[in-house]
Amino acid sequence: MVRKFLETHNNILGSIREPLILLDEDLKVITANLSFYRTFDVKPDETEGALIYDLGNRQWNIPGLKNLLEDILPQNTAFHDFEVEHDFESIGRKIMRLNARRIFGNDGWPQSILLAIEDVTDREYYKKHLEHLVEERTAEISTLKDQLEAERAYLQEEIKLVYNHENIVGKSDAINYVFFKVEQIADTDTNVLILGETGTGKELAARAVHGTSPRKDRALVKMNCAALPSSLIESELFGHEKGAFTGAQSRRLGRFEVADGATLFLDEIGELPVELQPKLLRVIEDGEFERLGSSETRKVDVRIIAATNRDLQAEVQKGTFREDLWYRLNVFPITMPPLRDRQGDIPLLVKFYIDRISRRLGKVIKEIPTGVMGELGQYHWPGNVRELENVLERAVINSSGAKLRLVDDLRKPRRDAPPPEQTLEHVERDYILRVLERTGWKISGQNSAAEILGLDRSTLRARMRKLDISKP
Repeated sequence: MVRKFLETHNNILGSIREPLILLDEDLKVITANLSFYRTFDVKPDETEGALIYDLGNRQWNIPGLKNLLEDILPQNTAFHDFEVEHDFESIGRKIMRLNARRIFGNDGWPQSILLAIEDVTDREYYKKHLEHLVEERTAEISTLKDQLEAERAYLQEEIKLVYNHENIVGKSDAINYVFFKVEQIADTDTNVLILGETGTGKELAARAVHGTSPRKDRALVKMNCAALPSSLIESELFGHEKGAFTGAQSRRLGRFEVADGATLFLDEIGELPVELQPKLLRVIEDGEFERLGSSETRKVDVRIIAATNRDLQAEVQKGTFREDLWYRLNVFPITMPPLRDRQGDIPLLVKFYIDRISRRLGKVIKEIPTGVMGELGQYHWPGNVRELENVLERAVINSSGAKLRLVDDLRKPRRDAPPPEQTLEHVERDYILRVLERTGWKISGQNSAAEILGLDRSTLRARMRKLDISKP
């Protein structure tokens, strides 16, 4: 009956692409189709009459195959299948789907078993490959999501800040030279070090460099190294894993990861603790770091713009700043001139700030008396542009009409002018002390020392600790 079945359906079986084997009740091969012989590189005389488990010693002892075939004969189900990964002597390691179907005789008893074999190796390979790609892309999307979330959170914090000014104002030779230096370096990825006294607009120069660079479509990420305790600076810069330290309730991306592909502005770089300087140096040199609590090395592409009002070369000589880090940062220095060296810009700055402050306070100031402008132009401005802005804001607040009324007496003897032998640090300490005394040591809030100095209260407290300033 079986042979009659094969003869009748020979053309049909021959046209089927998957390998087929017909077995008798003793699980010996009756015949197979052409696809089987081609797939497994065997000949009919090697298979016909042989047990399926021993087809010419060609490693057909497939796990589970014997149970599949022996159990299917007495079953009522018409077919059963399973997949198996197996080493075939002739074709190597393959993943095969085996499907066994019973063929019944006229008396209703099973006469033979038709075993169909499908090679699904490629399908499984691509399936696994696709699963691997999905895992990779999912991880990549998760990383990008974390980065975007961190950048969004960072920008939400940034918009709460009030920057000293929206753009650099001036046309003096001193400030034009700054413009020239910015244009020189903007199109590169070279690290930039911005030098200058407090209040000269170092952050503004950093924004100008970033805003004219190829990275301008991403946010300028900022960190003030003097505004945080040394114990938190490492976590802020490099991030941490959950449980890395007490209070680390969840994973957090550091500023370097947030700034990947963009620019990181490290303000007050001279305040960076010595123990963190080697880790910063490694990121600058190799673009590699590890989060706190993690041993996984991460790579980032970040351009560094650093700023300081300190003499870093002197700090190197004192041993408080690494010489190799100094060389890495000082590739392209830009010095912001003090306001006393660009007095020709004072009228432009006065007009700029008066217009902006007036709009914010809902006032209209149309006239700046000649005497007021003369006082502003002759004052030496130890606090630079930031001090000028604060003086003008107090003047606008106290002006009841359209004429600007100056509150601060800038015609007093220049007690603020430092003797030639005083360092910048001494000048800064004296000035902060005078402002604190004038405000009754009020650190924050309206008409406080922080407001007059144009500093965040945490930054002011950090500077007070640094300069050993305490309330008497």
